[in-house]
Amino acid sequence: MNIMIGPDKNQVFPLENYNKLCFLKNIIKNPNIIVGDYTYYDDFEDVNNFEKNVKYHFDFIGDKLIIGKFCMIASDVKFIMNGANHLSNALTTYPFAIFGNGWENAMAGKDYPQKGNITIGNDVWIGYNATIMAGITVGDGAIIATNSLVVKDVEPYSIVGGNPATEIKKRFANETIKKLLQLKWWDWDIKKITKNLENLTDNRIEKLMN
Repeated sequence: MNIMIGPDKNQVFPLENYNKLCFLKNIIKNPNIIVGDYTYYDDFEDVNNFEKNVKYHFDFIGDKLIIGKFCMIASDVKFIMNGANHLSNALTTYPFAIFGNGWENAMAGKDYPQKGNITIGNDVWIGYNATIMAGITVGDGAIIATNSLVVKDVEPYSIVGGNPATEIKKRFANETIKKLLQLKWWDWDIKKITKNLENLTDNRIEKLMN
């Protein structure tokens, strides 16, 4: 007898007869976007919109969007990468050099600001139309509310919302958060995860500690 241990992580569309939700890693073409197993993206129109919503992601910059396992990403979530940056400590922010024709040396000896990669942890839920800026790290287990603009790092297992996004509350007591970060259930073998589904969808961490 075959024992079911969850959907195939390498399947593009894990829900039968529904092509608006995909396991994201299986459609990504850009090598600078790295996505973990079972993370899904749900789009109202076409799942291929995901890469279109990773904005200003130019190969010559080399910054990465890194997303962990078991994340949930809603339609129209946007990631603003470092290619969007202009000089902010100069007298003007205008990008003269890109237009050439005598302006090509405007940035000689200067560099545009680099804020680093965007890193999304594991088991993160990102709500509809949220925007996450370059250089941000979102901790494991965090929730980002609909329409949020995330301009600073998000702590693990916290809920943030607003423009700019601020912390609304922690999902659990600090001691429970510490234990969850130690458990790293998303790294368990899929058989162990499947065995613990009822415990993972409960709120009593002691069941997972056994």
